[in-house]
Amino acid sequence: MDTLRTVLNEARPPLEVIVVDNASADGSADAVERRFPQVQLIRLPRNLGFGAANNIGFERARGRFLLLLNPDVMVGAGCVKELADFLRRHPDAGAVGPRLVRPNGSPDPAARRAFPTPEAALYRLVGLSKLFPRSARFNRYNLGAHDPDQPHEIDAGTAACLLVRREALDEKGLFDADFFMYGEDLDLCYRLKAGGWKVYYDPAASAVHVKGTSTRQVPQRMLFEFHRAMWIYHRKHHAEALPAPVNMLAWAGIWLRWALLSARAAVSRDPRVSP
Repeated sequence: MDTLRTVLNEARPPLEVIVVDNASADGSADAVERRFPQVQLIRLPRNLGFGAANNIGFERARGRFLLLLNPDVMVGAGCVKELADFLRRHPDAGAVGPRLVRPNGSPDPAARRAFPTPEAALYRLVGLSKLFPRSARFNRYNLGAHDPDQPHEIDAGTAACLLVRREALDEKGLFDADFFMYGEDLDLCYRLKAGGWKVYYDPAASAVHVKGTSTRQVPQRMLFEFHRAMWIYHRKHHAEALPAPVNMLAWAGIWLRWALLSARAAVSRDPRVSP
């Protein structure tokens, strides 16, 4: 409810707001219908996954720019307008994301990322990315060498809050529904950039990301889907160019990580998919 309230309070008409309810059972869809009659509510009979559900919203929407927004994100004052103005100023941009922070004020690194590679995964696994947080090589995945206070081109933002140009979606397609949850935003940004569009980070727009609400509801399922998405992304975009032993190591590394984090979650009740 807070997410809808912040969007509707800070944005000005014409604004089309579509809520896709993925077969929730907590009464939230009824609350949206009751409190926000101006919102288009789409109730799905079953949980189709993040990407497939958002595709239904994409198909219903008529706007030139489409804002993806998770229910655990509260946009700051002027955030939506700034993102839309950024796309107007940059006709080469297929998508732009804001600065994201967590409730304690710390940055959400998912707001600006490079595409994941086996090399980047290795640096994260052995801790080099944390040891050298500003290294262009060791912390390339979270773009440690780039100033977070300046706008810059990125490989991918996060679908938690991302403004996408309709023209770019029409060219490169919607979310790949093979990703049930996680990874679909990386895949979409990969396809946008492969098609000649650019993806940007704009810190002049900001939002707060509570993060983890879906994960806490079914942590073991979300851990599985997170790692399944990692493998789908690797298989789709990297596997063909790599020798079989490297792909086998990537597969083994992903599922070993899943096993370790699942065991930790069972013992500590820590629902995070990424420590």
